[in-house]
Amino acid sequence: MLDAVISLPLLATSFTTILVIQDPLGAVPIFLSLTGWQSARERARSAAQATFLSFSVILVFTFFGRYILKFLGISVPALQISGGLLLLLVALELLTDKADEGPDPSATANVALVPLGTPLLAGPGAIVASMVAVESASTATVGWVSVTVAIVLTHVVIWATLRASLTLHRVLGESRILVLTRIFGLLLAAIAVQMIGDGITAYIQETF
Repeated sequence: MLDAVISLPLLATSFTTILVIQDPLGAVPIFLSLTGWQSARERARSAAQATFLSFSVILVFTFFGRYILKFLGISVPALQISGGLLLLLVALELLTDKADEGPDPSATANVALVPLGTPLLAGPGAIVASMVAVESASTATVGWVSVTVAIVLTHVVIWATLRASLTLHRVLGESRILVLTRIFGLLLAAIAVQMIGDGITAYIQETF
């Protein structure tokens, strides 16, 4: 009965993939640099706002991505291949010094919305990953429920990480956070290659 509504393997895979892409630990130094002038209460509000915006953006694309694909005439395998390539680029950024550059703090007055909420957290990689996950489900209902739960859990982790950013940064330090970011990048690269391979296989099966 439960299998008709939610898929635990899809939930686990989606949660892991989206969490690795969004990399909340890697966002801690950037979050602190952008909110360093704020008080503890303002920083907590910024963490909540950034998390809510990220959640909203990804959820909208999760629910309406199917219709966008249909309108544009894009197949699921094509989305998987392009999404895998995009995730591979994100992974390469995490594995190189580009991950440490961060966004420009002067880009906007409300850093909780831009660049923290998007594109730092709700970037194209996370959006594409959620859309691909929904399309890979056995039914639309299973895909929506499983991925939505995964997105909720992911953003609970992100909110908790940002709220505890000062403590985490003090305990882990810059070097350990950098090492974890590199590990996340390696895992994401493996996920991206798997996604590309699955997309190519599905495309060949559909075409021939």
